[in-house]
Amino acid sequence: MNTAKAGAPQTILGHPDSLFVLFFTEMWERFSYYGMRALLVLFLVSTAAKGGWGWSREEATTLYGWYTMLVYFTPILGGYLADRFLGTRRAVLIGGFVIAAGHVCMYLDSVPTFYTGLALIVCGTGLLKPNISAIVGQLYNKDNEQGRDGGYTLFYMGVNAGAFFGISLCGYIGEKVSWNLGFGLAGVFMILGALQFWLGQKVFGDIGAVPSDESRAAVAATRDEEGPAHVVRDRLIAIGVFSFFTIFFWFAFEQAGGSMTIFAADYTDRTLVGTGGFAFKVINSLMTLIPAAILSWLWVKLARATGGRIASSNAVLALALLLIWGLSLWMLGREFALDQSEVPATWFGVLNSFFLVILAPYFTKMWDQWWNPSGPIKFGMGLILLGCGFAALSYGSAGIAPGAKTAQVSMVFLTVAYLFHTMGELTLSPVGLSYISRLAPARLLGLMFGIWFLNTSIANKLAGATGSYIDRISEAYSMSTFFLIFTLIPIGAGIVMMLLNPWMLKKMHGIR
Repeated sequence: MNTAKAGAPQTILGHPDSLFVLFFTEMWERFSYYGMRALLVLFLVSTAAKGGWGWSREEATTLYGWYTMLVYFTPILGGYLADRFLGTRRAVLIGGFVIAAGHVCMYLDSVPTFYTGLALIVCGTGLLKPNISAIVGQLYNKDNEQGRDGGYTLFYMGVNAGAFFGISLCGYIGEKVSWNLGFGLAGVFMILGALQFWLGQKVFGDIGAVPSDESRAAVAATRDEEGPAHVVRDRLIAIGVFSFFTIFFWFAFEQAGGSMTIFAADYTDRTLVGTGGFAFKVINSLMTLIPAAILSWLWVKLARATGGRIASSNAVLALALLLIWGLSLWMLGREFALDQSEVPATWFGVLNSFFLVILAPYFTKMWDQWWNPSGPIKFGMGLILLGCGFAALSYGSAGIAPGAKTAQVSMVFLTVAYLFHTMGELTLSPVGLSYISRLAPARLLGLMFGIWFLNTSIANKLAGATGSYIDRISEAYSMSTFFLIFTLIPIGAGIVMMLLNPWMLKKMHGIR
């Protein structure tokens, strides 16, 4: 008779149970990041009478670009520190509490604490972001290698579940109640996320531990297992190419927090009455409660799989999920009591995360069972799909007069744009993380994830810089022309990436 070994690793949905500790940790970090990001530009451009700082759109999107650039620049330093000194687990833990401190500073509602908070979030993200992704890769080896892409896609589902609720709840409270309460809510969930990870670390065993002389010697010994030097070099070149092409993706995608938020606030008809208003309330309720139910189901699966090993961690996670349920029901009840609904401008950012949570399992199944093209083909598809989303916005804004400061464009165009952006993201971002974990030698894993995020940093700075031209381009040409820029550049980059497929496959030396 076959019996399971005591303490044998358990699986959830065919993946290690430890993946879901990371899933929820990253979920709360993304809750805090995207919740605050959804408010940042709107807070800065709001008048003092509405509690904002009264900045111009150009000033606000420029700060947004600098902030998001630095958030994704510091991971290269965080990856290096983890590889050399801290270990990936300790880096994630320290990073989580530093991020939480940053959100608390932003809640305090003064100019010095606002900038201090931004700086702390930048530093904390640099420690957490590359290293939690590296730990995911370390959960897979030759025995379960086939599940790596699917594992990263599930992990990415956690990223976007956090983004969904962060934008929805922090955005709603910030816009409808108080900016600083919206910022503070992000900090509450980051504190709970860091506690949950700290209390659940034992499920990882030796994975991500502080480097010791023995572990450094073991990593150094892996040089012999890496293969010939030219293979390692070629694979590092492939990582560089993948990372470079992400610039073309994220510089357009990250318009979501800048120019697309402005478009939602000032150029989109967001007022719903009668049947339309009631239908929105029902749809919004389903969009909120179904993901909450899915997350609660995953918590039950995690609690059963881990038993009493991390009971305190699971208890903190249960508290966080109860808060999600409570805040969601409060928000939905408040909206149902209103005769007229005005869709919050931040709500459209929720669509990306909602679509991703819904579509991620189908993409995972597609890669695992039906169709699994090479990495360069997936990247090219992602870029082209992103461009198609901006094509919808370009078409929808064609009727806006040059220089107009307001308009009443149908919400359909933003909805279609976010759907295409989500499909593009699913074919590029989690796949890229998976390829780095396979192509990079173990001794450079954290650093390679840092390089990936460094290119994302460059893209975010470009996103803020180009987004700041929304007024100038729409006045000189049209709003449609502005969005056409983000249509043509990603599609062109996607075609080039697909043409590079044969060359990239040679550089990857058997890794598809």
